[in-house]
Amino acid sequence: TFRAMTGLYGSIQPADSVYLSTRTHGAVFNLEYSPDGSVLTVACEQTEVLLFDPISSKHIKTLSEAHEDCVNNIRFLDNRLFATCSDDTTIALWDLRKLNTKVCTLHGHTSWVKNIEYDTNTRLLVTSGFDGNVIIWDTNRCTEDGCPHKKFFHTRFLMRMRLTPDCSKMLISTSSGYLLILHDLDLNKSLEVGSYPILRARRTTTSSDITSSGSSGPRAVGSPCHQNDSGLLSEKHMSRSSQREGGSPRNSLEVLTPEVPGERDRGNCITSLQLHPKGWATLLRYCCGSCADHSWTCVYEFQEGAPVRPVSPRCSLRLTHCIEEANVGRGYIKELCFSPDGRMISSPHGFGIRLLGFDAHCSELVDCLPKEASPLKEIRSLYSHNDVVLTTKFSPTHCQIASGCLSGRVSLYQPKF
Repeated sequence: TFRAMTGLYGSIQPADSVYLSTRTHGAVFNLEYSPDGSVLTVACEQTEVLLFDPISSKHIKTLSEAHEDCVNNIRFLDNRLFATCSDDTTIALWDLRKLNTKVCTLHGHTSWVKNIEYDTNTRLLVTSGFDGNVIIWDTNRCTEDGCPHKKFFHTRFLMRMRLTPDCSKMLISTSSGYLLILHDLDLNKSLEVGSYPILRARRTTTSSDITSSGSSGPRAVGSPCHQNDSGLLSEKHMSRSSQREGGSPRNSLEVLTPEVPGERDRGNCITSLQLHPKGWATLLRYCCGSCADHSWTCVYEFQEGAPVRPVSPRCSLRLTHCIEEANVGRGYIKELCFSPDGRMISSPHGFGIRLLGFDAHCSELVDCLPKEASPLKEIRSLYSHNDVVLTTKFSPTHCQIASGCLSGRVSLYQPKF
């Protein structure tokens, strides 16, 4: 099976392109397939959401005024309902069966909303934005006026937020280089400073002491872009909390500064955060300094279980694979992704995409874990754009990849024999 899939991936070629005038929709910021692979949605710079049939490449619908500002992210809740978020600080819910009007608009963020996640078990929508807030929305009680919501978490310099496939962990990346992990996640439990236990809080690449945060809650301290001045949470406070609870309680917080090859003494903005579809690893893309001409794509394996005591020398992530990326199109975030089986990574690379594997045979991550960090293997490079590629996504059901660029073009890639 692996040989067959490797052959399919290796034979992928540009198949078709969808291009509309940039005066209509602008840059493509995000792509999302419906769970059954029947619809491809496109989040655009100029307030629009585009819908296509990915098999025929035919245009289905344009939501011309989906928002009042840039559309940043799209998330399907099921095969018909999806959510969009925008720089206008709102989230909108849509139904594929009735696209002329929104199901409802959600108000709660005070700055650009960048991420949407969904817990299928509890039907809770989770969003994050540049206001530093992670907000929970109860879609079980949704009306035309919106959904009940609550602020779940807050941290400074928040960039991206993801839930693991089983929703047992929440990962939050920051522009100051920190990665926050909430273990044994309980979205129904409110997190208030001083009322919830801390798993551990330390930096993994330096021996600097970790200082206490202020009363506004766990946060990264430093410049918004590339400085790590101090840690997030008090080691002393964390020790008391862990001992009081006797181990690893719900919503235990771990704060890491993940290792980046060759960048130990510099702050690194974590611009993209993705998770392995089987929950084995996290995929990060770093921008290494505002003036750097390169960035890094890194894979970190989740260690077995989370450390239950703050004195443990082991963190829950280990760098396994990495590759250097050209920092083309500085200032724009490049969104990369795993394939549905988790054996491939599609990464924006200049005016195209690179297909990367853990080894040359596209093996499973667990079958080729190195003792030390190893380079990701380039399986294939595909170039069909005339501008910088910003986002890429695998189809969940077909051997197809989509990519979108700064000038508004969407390209599709399929096997050709």
